[in-house]
Amino acid sequence: MTRPPGDRRAGWRVALGNVVFNNDTPAGRAFDLVLIVLIVTSIGVVMLDSVRPFRAAYGPALKQVEWVLTLLFSLEYLLRLVTARHPWNYARSFFGLVDLLSILPGYLALFVPGAETLLIVRVLRLLRIFRILKLARYLSEASVLTEAIRASAAKITVFLVTVLTLVTIIGALMYLIEGPANGFTSIPTSIYWAIVTLTTVGYGDIAPKTPLGKGLASLAMILGYGILAVPTGIVTVSLARAQGTQDRRLTPRVCPRCGLEGHDPDARFCKRCGEELPSA
Repeated sequence: MTRPPGDRRAGWRVALGNVVFNNDTPAGRAFDLVLIVLIVTSIGVVMLDSVRPFRAAYGPALKQVEWVLTLLFSLEYLLRLVTARHPWNYARSFFGLVDLLSILPGYLALFVPGAETLLIVRVLRLLRIFRILKLARYLSEASVLTEAIRASAAKITVFLVTVLTLVTIIGALMYLIEGPANGFTSIPTSIYWAIVTLTTVGYGDIAPKTPLGKGLASLAMILGYGILAVPTGIVTVSLARAQGTQDRRLTPRVCPRCGLEGHDPDARFCKRCGEELPSA
């Protein structure tokens, strides 16, 4: 039974919390496995419920299964609140809010007319697999991506303004060249065509008919390939710089319990499992 330093919870709360929150014991792994099966089953029920013929044939059965799953997830949410070292912190955390939002629509549908439309929020349960599979630790890497995007925000803004100007010019030219007779009924419609063409999506709902229009379309297609590479290069450079900055901030200390390497210089406990770190 793992009890972090300064933990004042009762012994049964610590033992049950190790099962609910950790997967380093047979009981914890079994709990996570059952939870994965329930989450996947719930997502399958949501998908089947969106198919009209299937809903018409098996609607009552799907509702029964959904209510059983909702009750089980409610029980799991209560267990996490009871066994968490700081219940309020868990309730306000990202995954705590996901847990709550995944069960709340089912209860609201009983008391609030029209709340059935909120049941689609149940797909949020899929996010919980990231926690169960211990992928949540990789969310710390999101700070690197956020820093890279923030550093390149000005360049990307200039790039987007340039692209908007370009599609406006191309769209206006195409409107003058092709006109309403060939489907380009207005400048906004022509700008829509220019965006679709420049991004290489190419829906094909509108297409130029005249030789001059086809020439302009060809130029837009060629420009599209070059334009798509610009934001990728900007973010890649910023991402490499941000990653290098973060690597310089971390120390090579290794957690003696879970083996995680790379902690902040002033860290005293492991950011993954909470174990006390060796002195630097």
